[in-house]
Amino acid sequence: MNEDTLILAIESSCDETAAAVVKNGREILSNVISSQIDLHTLYGGVVPEIASRKHIEKINQVIEEALSEAQVTLEDITAIGVTYGPGLVGALLVGVAEAKAIAYAAKKPLVGVHHIEGHVSANFIEHPDLEPPFICLIVSGGHTHLVVVKDYGEFEIIGRTRDDAAGEAFDKVARAVGLGYPGGPKVDKTAKEGNKHAVEFPRAKVEGAPYDFSFSGLKSAVLNYINHAKMTGQEICVPDLVASFQNAVVESLVSRTVAAAKEYGYDKVAIAGGVASNSALRAEMKKACRKAHLSFYHPSPIYCTDNAAMIGVAAYYEYQKGARAGWDLNAVPNLKLGER
Repeated sequence: MNEDTLILAIESSCDETAAAVVKNGREILSNVISSQIDLHTLYGGVVPEIASRKHIEKINQVIEEALSEAQVTLEDITAIGVTYGPGLVGALLVGVAEAKAIAYAAKKPLVGVHHIEGHVSANFIEHPDLEPPFICLIVSGGHTHLVVVKDYGEFEIIGRTRDDAAGEAFDKVARAVGLGYPGGPKVDKTAKEGNKHAVEFPRAKVEGAPYDFSFSGLKSAVLNYINHAKMTGQEICVPDLVASFQNAVVESLVSRTVAAAKEYGYDKVAIAGGVASNSALRAEMKKACRKAHLSFYHPSPIYCTDNAAMIGVAAYYEYQKGARAGWDLNAVPNLKLGER
């Protein structure tokens, strides 16, 4: 085991308590996730205080399970990797405190990981041939970024959302049409039964920033459509409405990503983040990349949503570069991509 680098990774940035053991940055020995979705569904979204409390209850158990599943002990582990931002401050603190305690007690190096870098790194798990540089579209509940992955852990942001993140727009529209929480998967499922050209919603362009996104106008257009229908007594076909909304989001994401890959001269495109598990986005991106002769990479859905395996991969490359966190490592809830 000594020649291998084994990372014990911990992720608790939102409502998943997760731990994983990752070998040499690419091989997942275990990936344990304790989800709180059922709990937060009662409230229609994540309640930060409840999330933090659940993390405290579950974290030791999840870590023990990850070590046991990987058939390793703490002695075999090379370093501890942990998400320290961005995310919910209370939730992050649980993971950071746990990682520091384990690293201190087991005398192991500690590596702080940026949550969004973790999402990008999820692509390395199932694609041994994928290496930087490449273009990556990061789409989640809190982030929509278009980046050039120059090297492991090195990013250049070329586009970002000016207002709502794509996942946020999905959640708000799902709530407005009564689909509930979590919005993304429910919109994806319902849209399969609808006509995506039933309503042509606007696709916003940001003047002078061809790769930036804006979804608040689209979200407002959907809400206005719903209000107008209610006021005039028209019946709303929910599958048609959400399929049309989803189509507008997907077109905006795909067109900019492919255009950026061409302009910047990269032949590899990847997607990452919770919304990267959306079936329409995956299908349209695959089609557009094939047409533009670009190689397309995406993680399996289990690695798109929050998990510790992706944190372990990112931690491995940080560890290889010599990055080490001190005992003063703290939660940084609004940590920007590229910040350390």
